[in-house]
Amino acid sequence: MRVVTQQEFGGPEVLHLAEADRPAPGPTEVLVRVQAAGINPVDWKTRAHETFLGQPPFVIGWDVAGVVEAAGPGATGVEVGDEVLGMPWFPRPGNAYAEYVTGPSRHFVRKPAGLSIAEAAGLPLAGLTAWQGLVDVANVQSGQRVLVDAAAGGVGHLAVQIAKARGAYVLGTASAAKHDFLREIGVDEPIDYRDPGAGASDVDVLLGLVSQESSLRWLSAVKSGGILVGVAGASVDELAAAAGERGVRAKPILVEPDRIGLNGLVELIEAGKLRVHVEQTFPLEDVAKAHELGESGRLTGKLVLTV
Repeated sequence: MRVVTQQEFGGPEVLHLAEADRPAPGPTEVLVRVQAAGINPVDWKTRAHETFLGQPPFVIGWDVAGVVEAAGPGATGVEVGDEVLGMPWFPRPGNAYAEYVTGPSRHFVRKPAGLSIAEAAGLPLAGLTAWQGLVDVANVQSGQRVLVDAAAGGVGHLAVQIAKARGAYVLGTASAAKHDFLREIGVDEPIDYRDPGAGASDVDVLLGLVSQESSLRWLSAVKSGGILVGVAGASVDELAAAAGERGVRAKPILVEPDRIGLNGLVELIEAGKLRVHVEQTFPLEDVAKAHELGESGRLTGKLVLTV
């Protein structure tokens, strides 16, 4: 089978196509023929320097959408022939930039009929990050004010819709050119992060998706008793100290495979309350171009590889 691999850390140019043996599913695992693979910031960060996978060579990627080709003993929930989506193994190697992957059957769910393969591939990691941050950690409730930093991005645009589905009033940061998009997905109060005078107030939940510096900037908007959920790898101690001075809880999260969360996302999609915006797709052989675009910081929504 074809895979995208790398022999060293570096820029997009280190990614190249290679041949590898097709994996076989073990007990409780399924083999998925990959039709599309989502691209996330963790992918290019892992490509560029050591994070979760140790030293190269390795195959990056975790977002998968495709068809179950085989199932090992004890696999449950999905069956051979099902169209599925999932985020197998994260943060262990998921090997998603490939024609076939294996993973625990409980790391996958059936793809909703109305969701395209590209949209399905863009959902798992970003959607679960938003779900786990807003639902599992912050427990967003109707009537609360939620501020999503980078609200037009891969995680952000899904987080906005999840918060709206739970009845929240949503504020979202993005450049002014993206404010129409923010309103389309449900943002009540778009904020231009490039405007040094821009501000927000009386926020119950801040979902920080950009950087420590950005989270600290918007922390002043969170009221005492509120919560800052940070997912960008910022300094836990510094953010916690700054939040504590304001009477705000700070909770860092790292997304993890979660069938319950995936089913929650699927239910929102089927109810017409959540859509995945795919900015552009690339064939597997153009993976370097996809990474270049992703690292430009100009994206709205998600990038996806078609396999």
